[in-house]
Amino acid sequence: MKIAFLADPLAGFKIYKDSTFAMMREAAKRGHAIYHFEQGDMSLSNGAVVANAAQIHLTGDADDWYRSTDKVETALGEFDAVIQRKDPPFDMEYVYGTYLLELAESQGAQVFNKPAAIRSHNEKLSIAQFPQFTTPTVVTSNVTRLRDFHAEHRDVIFKPLDGMGGAGIFRVKDDGMNLGSVIETLTEEGTRTIMAQRYIPEIVKGDKRVLVIGGKPVPFALARIPQAGEVRGNLAAGGVGVAQPLTARDREIAETLGPILAARGLLLVGLDVIGDYLTEVNVTSPTCFQEITDQAGFDVAAMFIDAVEAALERA
Repeated sequence: MKIAFLADPLAGFKIYKDSTFAMMREAAKRGHAIYHFEQGDMSLSNGAVVANAAQIHLTGDADDWYRSTDKVETALGEFDAVIQRKDPPFDMEYVYGTYLLELAESQGAQVFNKPAAIRSHNEKLSIAQFPQFTTPTVVTSNVTRLRDFHAEHRDVIFKPLDGMGGAGIFRVKDDGMNLGSVIETLTEEGTRTIMAQRYIPEIVKGDKRVLVIGGKPVPFALARIPQAGEVRGNLAAGGVGVAQPLTARDREIAETLGPILAARGLLLVGLDVIGDYLTEVNVTSPTCFQEITDQAGFDVAAMFIDAVEAALERA
């Protein structure tokens, strides 16, 4: 098969931990031809969605890990699968990219995750569809409502709806220190919608990434444990990742959401769980494949490529 990866520049990959690289390596191991293109390589030309894509050959050398052909303009429908792995920011350029990918689907392309499903599932706000698993939450740009939420719950996390890697997350404790400044900054003086959630003390044990592939949970989560007084467990914010078996609650959340999200076209989802609570539903470029595989011995990339192959057989 020919599998194309829409991803950020290959030169920026940290292959010792990059999940997209793990997907590529597993696909190549199975004899599939792998290709790469960036969002800016896509065009709508003469009615067809095309991309200037390069075929990638993995070298096995950690310092010089790939060789690539020259880019060739190729209709996305000519690939057996297109794997959407573009990282946020989820800005209008990202949205335009999903429109092109959706049009490519109508021309025969098989895209994972489905672009319309990515567009419809804000990674923060999607938890509201599953209130049985969430901590008290408010989403608003109204400064008074946010202040009232803090007054009720006393220890609150405030965060933007479009951040990644823990960016822009603030904790305001019972003393209300910097409450006004945090709310004014994040809402841009009441003009930008944000999320506030009651603080979950179990964050000290880790912000767990629970991967769900083809509607089924990976049996191990990666608990990203905050360090040095941080409130954020994100690896990008300095958290330390520890693989651990799913708890009964983790599995309950994953087995409830998995089939629902898979039916919507989300082949790969990264659920964030703190303690017993669902905090995010990651659909753009969920990661932690290699950390789980290295520590727990479960081959996440193999499960993912299995799911891609099965989806193509059903198509």
